[in-house]
Amino acid sequence: MTGPSTTALRTIYTWRSGSKAVLGAPGSATVLPVKQQLTGLIGMQGGALKALNAGPIAFDAAPPPPVADLLAQLLTAGALELTVAVADTRLYTLRPFRAASSPRPVSDAVGGTLSRFTVLRRDGEEFVAENPRSWCDVVAHHADVAAALSGLDSVDAAWTAQLWSDLRWTGHAVAAVDDETSAFATAAWSPHELWFHRRSTVGDRSTSWTHFGPTRWADGRFPPVPAAPDPYPSEPIALPVPDLDALTVPLARATEDRVSTRSFDDATPITVAELGELLYRCARTRGVRTIEKPGTATTELPSRPYPSGGSIYELEVYPVVRNVAGLEPGMYHYDSTEHALRHVAALDDAAVTRLLSPAALTLADGELPQVMLTLAARAGRIMWTYEQMPYAVILKHVGVLTQTLYLTATAMGLGGVAQGYGDTAAFAEATGRDELVECNVGTFVVGRPG
Repeated sequence: MTGPSTTALRTIYTWRSGSKAVLGAPGSATVLPVKQQLTGLIGMQGGALKALNAGPIAFDAAPPPPVADLLAQLLTAGALELTVAVADTRLYTLRPFRAASSPRPVSDAVGGTLSRFTVLRRDGEEFVAENPRSWCDVVAHHADVAAALSGLDSVDAAWTAQLWSDLRWTGHAVAAVDDETSAFATAAWSPHELWFHRRSTVGDRSTSWTHFGPTRWADGRFPPVPAAPDPYPSEPIALPVPDLDALTVPLARATEDRVSTRSFDDATPITVAELGELLYRCARTRGVRTIEKPGTATTELPSRPYPSGGSIYELEVYPVVRNVAGLEPGMYHYDSTEHALRHVAALDDAAVTRLLSPAALTLADGELPQVMLTLAARAGRIMWTYEQMPYAVILKHVGVLTQTLYLTATAMGLGGVAQGYGDTAAFAEATGRDELVECNVGTFVVGRPG
C-alpha cells in the first residue's frame, strides 16, 4: 500500500453541521442547537469557540489542557466533527448525529474487527461507514482507510492504531469476532433487520424531519405515479358485486371466530362469486380524489376499504388461482377500479409454480392453496412522497390489508392464513414487472375450510 505513513497525526475539529457557539456574558456560551450551557470559561476556551465559529481548528499535538477539556466536552456532546489527518492529507472523519456514548479514549494498540452491523458505502469520492448502534458515521477520505475498514487489504501504518481505537469507541468495531454473537440481544438481530428498524423510524438521524416522512421530495423532479397501474393486456373478467346491505355478521363475532386455516376442502372449493366478494369488500377502489395545488404536481388519492397512509394505496392484489368454481386456473391481477380480474400468466408457468409452491409449507400435509392472494407494492406510489420510511409503511399496509382479509374471510365462512414470506424473483418473472417498480410484499391463502 502507498499512502500516508508518518507518525505525526493532525487532529481537526469543526462544528457538526448546524451547530455553533453563541457567546454570552464573560465566561459563558450556549452551544446550539443542543442548547448546552457552558460557564466558567477562561480566555483561551472562549478563543477556541470563536475560532470554531470561524472554521475548522487543527492541532499537530495535544492542545492546552483547558482547550482539550472543552473540545472533549463538545465532542462527547455530539456537537463537533473530528478529522484525523497526516499533514494536509485527511484520513477519516467522525461525523456525529447524536451525543457520544462515552468520552474519546486514549489510543491503544489493541486493534479490533469490524462490527457485523457496520456497512461501508460509497458517497461521491469518499466511503462512509454506518452502524445502526453507533452515534456517528465514519467518513473515509483516503483509499488506505477504506481498505483498512474493508479488511480486504493489509494496512500497517502509524495511524491504524488510532483508527481502530476510534472505531471501537464509536461502535463500528469490536475487540473480538464473537463480541456480537455471544449475547442473545445482538446475536438475535440480523444486520439488515436492525438497519431497517433504525433507518425507517424517527430517531437519531431523523429528529429534524428535514428528510423524513411525507416531504414530497420528488415533486418537480419526477411525475407522480398514477393511482392505477398500467393494465395487463388480457380482457377483464368482471366479478359479481355483493350486496353490502345484506351483510350482518358483527365485527366482534368475526374477530372472535378468526383462526388461521391450514386445510381446505377441494371437493367444494371457493366460488368466483365468493372471491369477487372478498376482493370487493377488502381491496376495491371506491373512488379517486385529484389534488391540485399551485406550484405542485397533480396527485391522485384513491379510497379503499382498508386504511393507507396519505391515502396513497400502493398495494395491488394478484390472485393465483388453482381451484375456484367458475374461474379458470391461473395468475390474475385484480383491477380494483373496474372490480375485475385480468389474466397474467398460466398456472403451469414455471414462475407461477415457484410463486405458489412455498405456500405448501404453510398448509397441512403439503397441500396447495385454492387461491393465494399475492400482495404487491407499486413502491413508487409511496416513495414519490415519503423519505426514509416508505418501505416500513408498505409493510404496515400489508398487515392492515391482511387483517382485513382475515376478518372478511371469517365473516364469509371462508378460511385464510397469512404467510410471512414470498418469492419476489418468481413474482417479477411471472408478471414482467421490474422489482424496483412493483414487488411482492405479502401473501394470503384463502379457500373453503376443510
